[in-house]
Amino acid sequence: MLKNTFNRGHSRALTKRHKIAIAGVATLGAAAIAISAVPGNAETTTAEAPAGQVAYSSEQIKDVKGSVTDQLASDSVKTEQISAKHKAAVAAAKHRAAEAHDKHVAAEAAAKKKAAEAAAKRKAEAARKAKEAASRSAQRVQVKPVAAKTYANNLDGWIRESLDIMKKHGIPGSYNGIYRNVMRESSGNPNAINNWDINAINGIPSKGLLQVIPPTFSAYHVPGTSWNIYDPVANITAACNYAADKYGSMDNVNSAY
Repeated sequence: MLKNTFNRGHSRALTKRHKIAIAGVATLGAAAIAISAVPGNAETTTAEAPAGQVAYSSEQIKDVKGSVTDQLASDSVKTEQISAKHKAAVAAAKHRAAEAHDKHVAAEAAAKKKAAEAAAKRKAEAARKAKEAASRSAQRVQVKPVAAKTYANNLDGWIRESLDIMKKHGIPGSYNGIYRNVMRESSGNPNAINNWDINAINGIPSKGLLQVIPPTFSAYHVPGTSWNIYDPVANITAACNYAADKYGSMDNVNSAY
């Protein structure tokens, strides 16, 4: 016989399944040899085997075949069970992965929604602040309307109103200078008229508080005042404008001018 050429260190250990299969094959082989050794004219009844020989019955062979078949079936069931467990584990892993993916997608969507809400809130706050700033700016720019200055309807009020108009037009004069000349010329009567002097003889009598003749009133009339020569403010302002041109100021007039 040839010696075993395989390295013992590399041989695989026989599994239980392999051992059972080999035992079954050996048993079947032995039974077959025993059956073939029975003469053709031998009776079918079981006889006592000669000394030194092993006799195998058909029942024994059936038992061995059944044991092998049962073992193989049991191993097949176990294999199917292992495969089913593996498939179940794979399915469970896929299910967990799908759940994790869904959770991740939901978390990303929630994060995006939260970021969008925060951005919208910041934008609304910036718009509100800008609107408030514009409103404050408009309030600062808006000039509070100044109430119109009022004056008394008497000599004091007429002189004070005339002085404010004269100030706007750069016409010099003081309250005392105006008051003094008014009292000398008309005694404070805005409707006073001189019908006896040379001007009256020439048809242009002096009129009003400061006794101004019509040509002088027209020539030195100040814009913003009435064109009525008897109007107290218009009369005073035109007379002061004339006095400023001829004498430097109404303050310098101490007699007829």
